[in-house]
Amino acid sequence: MDYRPHYPAPLRLLSGAVDIALVLGGGSIVLLVFTNAFLRGAAGFDLAWSLEITAFLLLWTTFLGCSAAMARGAHMRVTEIVESLLPIKAQRVLSIAIDLIIVVMLISLIWNGYSISAHTWAQKTTVLYWPVGFLYASMPFGMALSLIFHLFNLYQDLRYPQGPDDHQEPHHNDGSDAEDHL
Repeated sequence: MDYRPHYPAPLRLLSGAVDIALVLGGGSIVLLVFTNAFLRGAAGFDLAWSLEITAFLLLWTTFLGCSAAMARGAHMRVTEIVESLLPIKAQRVLSIAIDLIIVVMLISLIWNGYSISAHTWAQKTTVLYWPVGFLYASMPFGMALSLIFHLFNLYQDLRYPQGPDDHQEPHHNDGSDAEDHL
């Protein structure tokens, strides 16, 4: 279920900003890799700085992409066994337990990612002399955004067990409705 239509305006703006950053980051990666490969083949040299920027962009888009998927409720869940073996109330309890485990995991990733970033901030990259900690800051930043989106999604799931429109499936996206979107 895509939660974004039910977000308050500031959260929708944040989700939209993440989407724009992903488009710009992904497009920049493609452009840099293509340009560097072309220059290496056609002119016999490459742009040394492009490799560092591409690495930075790749990590940042990866963790921002995690938060974008969280906002969409698009992280994979295998639900067939649970849905076939457990009654609805047990499924709901299990879903809430899983959501709480995800919250704990995200907090752990934020905490440890911040620690790694802080400890490596004084180190500099080889070509651009950017702080290495900036590269590692992508994880706590992306996980913090994921946590924000996940907490709101969890709130929505608790408030509206059958979905905000009283006819949507709770919190998982198993692809079973793919034919509806074609």
